[in-house]
Amino acid sequence: MIEITIPKADITINKKDYPEESNVYGFTELHLIPRDKGGIFMFYNINEELLFVGKARKLRQRVKKHFEDNVSVIKNHRDEVATIDVCLVEDPVHREIYETYIINELKAKYNIDKALFR
Repeated sequence: MIEITIPKADITINKKDYPEESNVYGFTELHLIPRDKGGIFMFYNINEELLFVGKARKLRQRVKKHFEDNVSVIKNHRDEVATIDVCLVEDPVHREIYETYIINELKAKYNIDKALFR
């Protein structure tokens, strides 16, 4: 049997109530996410319920794209996101495993493709 542990977040970004200079739905600290690192990201609501899990080769660009893109799975739910957790995972196979595991273990609300629990 394989045992998988959900990694601890390397970076946690919380939505600001009154952001002075944010054009990304209240998230002013996206610059803390490495531009050239790969990993997984998790979007949580104010009640700490997991909304969405994703993976990327370049994390910052991918996270920002979810707030700017019209084809994002969370495009109608962007206002719900209160916290973003980022885990740095360089190995693409490990990213895939973690993403699928977290989606199903924590029952991510808006992940549809890899959800085995529905």
